[in-house]
Amino acid sequence: MTTFAHQTGAAAPHTTGHGAARLGAGTAVLALLLLSGCATGPDANPQDPLEPMNRQVQRFNDGVDRAVARPLAVAYRDTMPAPLRTGVNNFFNNLRDFWSFVNASLQARPQEAVENFTRFKVNTYFGLGGVLDVATEMGVERTPLDFGHTLGRWGVPPGPYLVLPLSGPSTVRDTVGRVVDQNADPIGSVEPSADRSALSVLRLTDNRADLLPATDMVDRIALDRYSFIRDAFLQRRAAQIHTDEFPDEGAAPAPPAPSAPGAAATPP
Repeated sequence: MTTFAHQTGAAAPHTTGHGAARLGAGTAVLALLLLSGCATGPDANPQDPLEPMNRQVQRFNDGVDRAVARPLAVAYRDTMPAPLRTGVNNFFNNLRDFWSFVNASLQARPQEAVENFTRFKVNTYFGLGGVLDVATEMGVERTPLDFGHTLGRWGVPPGPYLVLPLSGPSTVRDTVGRVVDQNADPIGSVEPSADRSALSVLRLTDNRADLLPATDMVDRIALDRYSFIRDAFLQRRAAQIHTDEFPDEGAAPAPPAPSAPGAAATPP
């Protein structure tokens, strides 16, 4: 999922009143999840000691996805002209490139930092605010990065696998990263609140529409959908963090759970 730079210029991450509230709520939820880890059985998967709870949360997420997120994504895909969908996708990806630049800098990766910042500036000023992906036409590479990725590059272990309500697959480390990502997301400070909600819903719908082929494939081939999603997520995340290979986001087999319309989505 995506994070953003403010408006059309390079803005440093900041914490608003909404962001502080999200930070406190995220910390409380994480503490409860960690405490619940004490009640695990001897046969638990070492990477997934919270499996019984995670399966319940995934069932809830899948129900919300079937009832709300997937139908909305299908309608968006089928009714919105392809050029408009491409423009929406480019716009959000362009804003995400700035946060990727910040994380590349924190990881002391100058090439990726320069490329992501170049993409953001070129697409913002020459691509109509990011609606056109001029940087890709110029051959400038994109490296999607988030703060969970940065923590991993700093050597922070992933911790147990978690399925977050209305957010989907994660780990303890990535859950902490998501709190930082969300507080760096200027969509959370957009006013009025109706505009903030509209942008959030549009971003989530666009992301879900991109993943329709992958999630439909999972439904067809997975004998145990939960295990398939968990293993795919953990393997892909490890590959992103411990190598310099960054699989295309749209190729991820693990489907996202829908998020609340007013919440910020986090990048993988």
